[in-house]
Amino acid sequence: MSTDPQTTPGFGFSDSTENENEFVVSASTSTIDAPQESKKKRSKYKEPARIDMRETNGIDWVTTGWFSLLHVGALAAPFFFSWQGVGLFVLLWWITGGLGICLGFHRLLTHQSFQTYKPVKWFLAWVGGLAGEGPVITWVSVHRKHHKHSDHHADPHSPIHGGWWSHIIWMTPNVGKPYWNEVRDKYGKDLSKDKVIRFIDSTFMLWHVVTAVGLTAVGYWMGGWYMALSYLTWGFFLRMVWVMHVTWLVNSASHIWGYRNYETTDQSRNNWWVGLLSFGEGWHNNHHAFERVARHGHKWWEVDVTYMTIKAMKAVGLAWKVVDKPSDPPLDETSTAA
Repeated sequence: MSTDPQTTPGFGFSDSTENENEFVVSASTSTIDAPQESKKKRSKYKEPARIDMRETNGIDWVTTGWFSLLHVGALAAPFFFSWQGVGLFVLLWWITGGLGICLGFHRLLTHQSFQTYKPVKWFLAWVGGLAGEGPVITWVSVHRKHHKHSDHHADPHSPIHGGWWSHIIWMTPNVGKPYWNEVRDKYGKDLSKDKVIRFIDSTFMLWHVVTAVGLTAVGYWMGGWYMALSYLTWGFFLRMVWVMHVTWLVNSASHIWGYRNYETTDQSRNNWWVGLLSFGEGWHNNHHAFERVARHGHKWWEVDVTYMTIKAMKAVGLAWKVVDKPSDPPLDETSTAA
């Protein structure tokens, strides 16, 4: 399969070529003062982007088993429907997905688009872990690597190898602990220096056990075993599966379908429906053009709920040094490894 970034396969793994110039919008139409093209350089890293299954120890059964367990549990949710369960699903979707992943893992910890108090940072790292997508240091390190080599060599999850690869399959090969340690050491050294972040990272699975038991206990207290299972299936299993797939759609769909405001060296796209589902993360071409900018929606109709949250935090003194202009210096592993 061609690895030319001009050719982007869809979820069916069939190639379809598009003229990127058809999607380019002059930066003068954007609501931020930005050049037409970002200044990112094409990656020259020679490591293959896709992990060759023949060079691994087969399947990572821990990760695959974790995802499988969550999906099986989610299938039981319709059998234990309750409006309380649905309300819990929506609330925890926003807390773990909107605040934890989008605001905490992504814009704060990965790109340092704003600064906040340490307790707020720790809280966001903790609730982000409750989304079930992986320990905080690993998540941030992998995402920084993705931006460093987006849709080129060494990108961990590029759809140039297929939509399903970028969506979920890239996490299933057993590449071994040394591989992940190397990624964490190179791209996450700044987070590893924080003792609280290290604790949250190392107790990733413990908090899921506590959450599952807690939801079950509260549900039982509210209405017996039916409500216990309703709280568990809707607030834990289905909610985590939903948040996971919404995040993964940013990696896959937003590199396959959509329009482009800026010419970048990757296949990032602005995808309106991913943007709505992911609290503004779907305006992905804007983000890849100017990674540190806190605002991902660059046009008035590109709704960015996460940026609204940052502005609200700034208004009450919980956020400062918000990166609002693309002129701010880029963040790379040299600045995060110090």
